[in-house]
Amino acid sequence: MNNNVEESLLDEYRQSGEKVRVVRDEMEQNDVVGIVVAWDDDSVMIRRPNKRVVKLSRSYVYQPASSPRIVQS
Repeated sequence: MNNNVEESLLDEYRQSGEKVRVVRDEMEQNDVVGIVVAWDDDSVMIRRPNKRVVKLSRSYVYQPASSPRIVQS
């Protein structure tokens, strides 16, 4: 089963510069918020507010940071 985030959605986030929330598990404190800067087949690079760049799996849930947090099972 392929639950990876769509290429078109990542491109939309990158071009708009919209902040995204990456939901990694049920705990909100483990979320990563930042701007999509790049991606490949397996991972996404997110620039956090402190300017650090983190590499995350594409299998996580990516949603706009301005929207309420939604955890998908």
